[in-house]
Amino acid sequence: MLDKVVIANRGEIALRILRACHALGIRTVAVHSTVDRNLKHVAMADESVCIGPAPSSDSYLNMASIIAAAEVTDAQAIHPGYGFLSENADFAERVEQSGFIFIGPRAETIRLMGDKVEAIRAMKDAGVPCVPGSGGPLGDDNAANIKIAREIGYPIIVKAAGGGGGRGMRVVHTEAHLNAAIQTTKSEAKAAFGNDMVYMEKFLENPRHVEIQVLADGQGSAIHLGERDCSMQRRHQKVVEEAPAPGITPEQRAEIGKVCVEACIRIGYRGAGTFEFLYENGRFYFIEMNTRIQVEHPVTELVTGIDLVREQLMIAAGRKLSIKQSDIVLEGHAIECRINAEDPETFMPCPGLIQHFHAPGGPGVRVDSHIYEGYRVPPNYDSMIGKLIVHGPDRDTAIARMRVALSEMVVDGIKTNIPLQQRILSDAGFQQGGMNIHYLEKRLKEQKEKTISIV
Repeated sequence: MLDKVVIANRGEIALRILRACHALGIRTVAVHSTVDRNLKHVAMADESVCIGPAPSSDSYLNMASIIAAAEVTDAQAIHPGYGFLSENADFAERVEQSGFIFIGPRAETIRLMGDKVEAIRAMKDAGVPCVPGSGGPLGDDNAANIKIAREIGYPIIVKAAGGGGGRGMRVVHTEAHLNAAIQTTKSEAKAAFGNDMVYMEKFLENPRHVEIQVLADGQGSAIHLGERDCSMQRRHQKVVEEAPAPGITPEQRAEIGKVCVEACIRIGYRGAGTFEFLYENGRFYFIEMNTRIQVEHPVTELVTGIDLVREQLMIAAGRKLSIKQSDIVLEGHAIECRINAEDPETFMPCPGLIQHFHAPGGPGVRVDSHIYEGYRVPPNYDSMIGKLIVHGPDRDTAIARMRVALSEMVVDGIKTNIPLQQRILSDAGFQQGGMNIHYLEKRLKEQKEKTISIV
């Protein structure tokens, strides 16, 4: 087993990793920026190291400082969590070259999956269903690009090969706008990702976002842990997630899960990962693979009983998977609401002092959060301050428990999106299940227009 792990992240995921380490008897090193000295996991860690000032570029994205922290504390491994450097192949490579274990996939795997064009090629070769597309990067020949788009059929979407998180993409409905869309996306991609390569895919108009959780030991064994539905999105950012996905049959789950497992074995995948799909008319279309733990991993943990972070640590220690596919049984239903420090109407971030905090409880309720009474939410990072997760024997019970939990949760002193989450959980479409990725934004637009007309 690992002896000491550097947690190269902050907030709720850092606390989640720390708890998993301590449960296994692994000592922890919390690295933090100057404004994060008072984070809960920093106080609970066995050791802590300040790695720089508030800007993430000078702290949580500072590879040299994080590796130096591992060196001065005699740690064995580094866990990147999600975000920041978690999917940075150069960081994974530097960690391993410095003599430490990177708790995640090998650098070459991260690099492969980080390039969306190469990832799609690899998945096609592995038999994973993909969205019809250009099959490679787009060149500067406008006539050739028009021909590709015609063969795919409008509407199409132009995507940055190095993009992610909903950034670096543009939908094109007509041929007249194609060239401008390609050039604009290339310019944005160059500025945002340092890579102006773009590709083209068929734009699915009413898909759901369904993803498959996998675990692989890099030694020839892999399993899947079912699917999650993450279709409740605003500006391509997930707001509510659930497992299992409404309407997915056991046969569909087994079929797509088997394909993902075989792909993991084929590419020599190591650790936890997620295959993200668009799902429309009963068919799955691969869009990307996230080579890290996901924000929404708790819903999978609650329906499977598997501690995913613990498994990451075990795999990093060189253990073979102790779980077989036949061990995975989905029980009940789980829902996660992301709790953000933001105005529920304008969605503007609302950092500040938390004057009073009360976490909800009751059967099947879990709160993953680093906040506490007297904690000051800094303006420097993502606005998510926690995750409220519930589990019930069925979806209706889970929805009812979430509505009660949201009504009990108190975060005074700053604005949060709890009122938005309450509206979503009370929405007839959400309660029905199976809504597409555009549903939430459409409902928000309708509500805003209704409010304006009333005023």
